[in-house]
Amino acid sequence: MAATKEVLVPDIGDFKEVEVIEVLVKPGDRVEKEGSLVTLESDKATMEIPSPAAGIVRELRVKVGDKVSEGKPILLLEESGESAAVPAPAAAAAAARAPEPAPAAPPAPAEAPALAPAEVPPLVQRAGPVPYEPTPEAAAFKPHASPSVRKFARELGVDLSRVKGSGPKDRILLEDVQAFVKGVVRGAAAPAAAPAGAAGGLALALPEWPQVDFAKYGPVEAKPLSRIKRLSGANLHRNWVMIPHVTQFDEADITDLEAFRKANSGDTEKLGFKLTMLAFLIKACVNALRQYPEFNASLDKTGENLVFKRYYHIGVAVDTPEGLVVPVIRDADRKGVFDLARELAEVSKLARERKLKPGDMQGGTFSISSLGGIGGSAFTPIINAPEVAILGVSRSAMRPVWVGDKGEDGQFVPRLMLPLSLSYDHRVIDGALAARFTTYLASVLSDIRRTLL
Repeated sequence: MAATKEVLVPDIGDFKEVEVIEVLVKPGDRVEKEGSLVTLESDKATMEIPSPAAGIVRELRVKVGDKVSEGKPILLLEESGESAAVPAPAAAAAAARAPEPAPAAPPAPAEAPALAPAEVPPLVQRAGPVPYEPTPEAAAFKPHASPSVRKFARELGVDLSRVKGSGPKDRILLEDVQAFVKGVVRGAAAPAAAPAGAAGGLALALPEWPQVDFAKYGPVEAKPLSRIKRLSGANLHRNWVMIPHVTQFDEADITDLEAFRKANSGDTEKLGFKLTMLAFLIKACVNALRQYPEFNASLDKTGENLVFKRYYHIGVAVDTPEGLVVPVIRDADRKGVFDLARELAEVSKLARERKLKPGDMQGGTFSISSLGGIGGSAFTPIINAPEVAILGVSRSAMRPVWVGDKGEDGQFVPRLMLPLSLSYDHRVIDGALAARFTTYLASVLSDIRRTLL
């Protein structure tokens, strides 16, 4: 007889009480080893929990909306081998008699305005969030929102019980909170819970957000943002509003470094990975962070103390079809360029396959966002709090550079120049220190001997 085992939530990092947003199996389903069972959503990432073995689902222990932590039971799985590939006849007969569940229809938006179909296409008929006075019963009900939306609402001083959700099952979305705070709904009142001087109060002083019926001017199509973009949007908004950003621009002469990279790229390709310029950038940034430790620090909760970190975990922005994610390369100071290149290839692959764990994106001390493979000459990256700086890298270009004395003995020579964009927290770093950092970083990149130290 096949053994039945209880499948538990595995190690998901430091997260507790993570919400179940999808249950991907039902009783009677057969699952393969590593097949997805449920999807969890934290404020930083979504993760699918795989099955530890092949078998048949006998009983579910969680449902959509439940909060789970490591060790929480997910389901009962009857493990089976080759001989148990087909369910027992009784179970098969029951499965044959049971009708297929009809696909759930998307919930109708609450209190949608009465608009004729001819006025607005169906894709743009969803009403905005509507503030309401909670009844005693509603006050005891916990609003349905993700951890990132709750955190965003707390920062703006918004009581989520006063916000009407527009997502599935009245789930409160990021845009619902933003719309409520800005007072965009006709006749909407300001949230009384917002404290004086809070960000929400400032937002309400702005002109009303334009309400435009785009369908009046031509065909339109509404597409939901990816889950990663929705989750990261709140953090990006918070970081941009709460951190006084300044960006220092500079260039690095990487002519010799690029020649060295190309000369050694064949060796790494034989080992199964590419030797990219990003690996050298990580190594050079570690050198600069050692020289200027303020860039490898964070403000504490009071904002009055600077916490210097004696480790170097470098976050690297990776472009995926769902949006940007930032896996962290740990202990970059202890790894060689080949080691960094190999690890970059591995984490980039995991990111694009959506297999990164929450712990893979935590603990960063400094971040790099490289657009060199796409284009552009400069940009202003947004700092990834609680870090105090982020380096943006654009596409390198061959340019004439004056070499030699300022007099007649010098000459213009073609050099490969790499644009650098360093955004920094002006509460911690002043302009002079930022200029010194980029100047030092450029000098390290221009001399491969210093890069490899």
